[in-house]
Amino acid sequence: MRVHLGCDHAGLDLKDHLTAWLTEHGYEPVDHGPFWYDAEDDYPVFCLRAATAVAEERAAGQDSLGVVIGGSGNGEQIAANKVPGIRCALAWSEETALLGRQHNDANVVAVGGRMHPIEDMTRFIELFLAEPFSGAERHQRRIDELTAYERTGDLPPLPPRPSDA
Repeated sequence: MRVHLGCDHAGLDLKDHLTAWLTEHGYEPVDHGPFWYDAEDDYPVFCLRAATAVAEERAAGQDSLGVVIGGSGNGEQIAANKVPGIRCALAWSEETALLGRQHNDANVVAVGGRMHPIEDMTRFIELFLAEPFSGAERHQRRIDELTAYERTGDLPPLPPRPSDA
């Protein structure tokens, strides 16, 4: 499986570690940068490229996933989620990493390079990459609502009030 990586300066060490870890574990890492430390770099430059590559490959039928990394992971998640077709989950625990895949069929995971030890973040990513989407009807329905909104900009209809039923 191809795994696209993007980060900012705060995620550079983890990205470099993950590139080696992914290779050792049979994944094909694709590094979208940065490639050197610059405390003034901008995460959208790199995270948008990683997320775009995931979206393009998935649209072409490939089973690619992505990892975006920053100090907290929040900005990187926001950036990745701007790319049509991307569902990026912020993982801060083993459970959130698993649920991002099981319930949301997330195709990119964001982690905060300053939030946890490198071993914990590697574990979150390991779990995320290995976990399948549950395919449960309620989860698929919600993903379909988001996908339709992304395509059309039309809000999903509100459910009827109990008194209207």
